Amino acid sequence: MSADPKPRRRSIREDAINLPNLLTFARIALIPAILYLIAIGTPQARFWAVNVYTVTAVTDFLDGWLARRQGLVSVLGKFLDPLADKLLVMAVLVYMVALGDVPWLAVVLLLSRELSITSLRVIAMTEGVVIAAGRGGKDKTAFQMVAIMFLIVHHPYELYFGFGAHFWVDFNMVGLVLLYLSILIAFTSATEYVKLFVEAVEKKEERLAAEEERSARK
Repeated sequence: MSADPKPRRRSIREDAINLPNLLTFARIALIPAILYLIAIGTPQARFWAVNVYTVTAVTDFLDGWLARRQGLVSVLGKFLDPLADKLLVMAVLVYMVALGDVPWLAVVLLLSRELSITSLRVIAMTEGVVIAAGRGGKDKTAFQMVAIMFLIVHHPYELYFGFGAHFWVDFNMVGLVLLYLSILIAFTSATEYVKLFVEAVEKKEERLAAEEERSARK
């Protein structure tokens, strides 16, 4: 009985047109639409902007789920997915700084953290070490996504609840509070990544030293 043939390796072009990666490309393509609606600035435009933003958040979950379910996890997808997330978050926040909706210092801190951790991961990869996303990083992303939704809405609204209860909510202020919380979590989780990096590199060095010692004894 012949052995099962090995699965054919997909090309970059084939990976680029599979459904999960097409959803990721769509998420990137929607960024200008979100910025355009934010620029209009009316409550109606902001409402549609947050709806488009929500669609991108859903595709962020959907493309990863489809890739795992259909066996379409690819190197291109691993590169595009976090890139699309960072482009979306940073494009919206930087544009809101220009509009005066978000303090520039908050965005500078977030950008500095993201660039630092991304650089650390690249260095780790060159050392053959993979630093997986921790719980802190995931919490940071969740707070950021929700904060940006509130910041996009921006305008204060009167919310009504049952039994005649109602009060005004400043969506921009709520968004800023959540954004500051995400910054706190971001820098807390950054220390976790640095610790993981140091421990992983030390273990690798110890393993290489042990292998060299065994080779020298032969």
